[in-house]
Amino acid sequence: MATTLTLPASMPCLICETANKPDAVVCSKCYAPMALIHEAYVQQREPCIVSIIGDSNVGKTVYLGMLLDMLTKRAGDFEAVPKGAYSVNLQHTVISYLAARKFPPKTPTEVDQWHWAYYQIAKKRGTRLYDLVMPDMAGEALAAEIAAPKTYTVIRNLLDKSAGALLLVDAAVAAAGSPQPDFFALKLLSYLDGVFAHKPGQRIDAPVGIVLCKADYCPDSFDDPRRFAHTNLNRVWNLCETRFSHYEFFAASCVGALGYGQDEEGNIIPHPLHVSPRGILEPFEWILSKL
Repeated sequence: MATTLTLPASMPCLICETANKPDAVVCSKCYAPMALIHEAYVQQREPCIVSIIGDSNVGKTVYLGMLLDMLTKRAGDFEAVPKGAYSVNLQHTVISYLAARKFPPKTPTEVDQWHWAYYQIAKKRGTRLYDLVMPDMAGEALAAEIAAPKTYTVIRNLLDKSAGALLLVDAAVAAAGSPQPDFFALKLLSYLDGVFAHKPGQRIDAPVGIVLCKADYCPDSFDDPRRFAHTNLNRVWNLCETRFSHYEFFAASCVGALGYGQDEEGNIIPHPLHVSPRGILEPFEWILSKL
C-alpha cells in the first residue's frame, strides 16, 4: 500500500532557511522556488548545489542549458532525471532559441525570474547518485553583489551552500587583450574566497572550475587551457594557486558558426548558425569527481 509523505506546517527555504508555508511558490525572503525544498523533502536528503557564475554576456544561460540538455540525452554515459517540470524550463528555452538561430534573452536581475534546475544525476555504471541544484544567475546581479555585498542576499546564501562552482570567463575577449575578463573573474574568486573560507589563511577545499567560454574564437585555448589562462588570465591564475586547493581550467564552446544581422534600430545582432558543443561536459565531470 502506497504511503503519503505529509509536509510539515512550515518548511525552511533550501537557500536562506527562512520558514515558509508548505504551499508557498517562492521563498518570501530570497524568492528561490519552494519546489526545491519540496523535492528535497521527498528525497529525504540534502541536495548538492553547484553554482555557475560569470560576467554578463559570458554565456552562462547557454552553457547551463546546453549542459542540462546533454545530460538528459545521456551524453558522457550520464543518466539525468529532472525533479519537477520547472527544472526543464531553462534547457527548453535555450535549445528552442538556438534551433531558431537566436540566442536566448538575458537573464533578468529579478531573482524571482531566474531559472532553477534540480536534477538527479548518476553515471550509468556508477553507484553514487547526485541531487544537483543549478541556478541560472544574472551577471548584472553578480556584479552588483560583489560591488556591494548583501545587495542580493540570495547569491551569498547560495554560494555559501554550494559544494563547488563553475566560473565562466569570456576567452575571446581575454585573447583580444582586454583585462576585463581577468579582473571580473578575480573579483568573483575573491568573493568566493570570502564565502568558502572557514579559517583565516586556510586554503579553500571547494572545487572551482574555470571555464573559458567562446573558445571557438581562440582554438589554442582548447589545446592547452592552463597555458592560455596563465598567459591571458594571469591574475586569476595566481589567486587560484594561492588560495584554492582544487581548481582546473577548461575550454568550452556551444556555437559552431555565427552570422550577423540588424534589428529595427540598426543594432548588430549575432545569430548562431549551427550548434556545435565542445568541452561542455568536462568541467561538470571534473566537479563531480571532486565532490
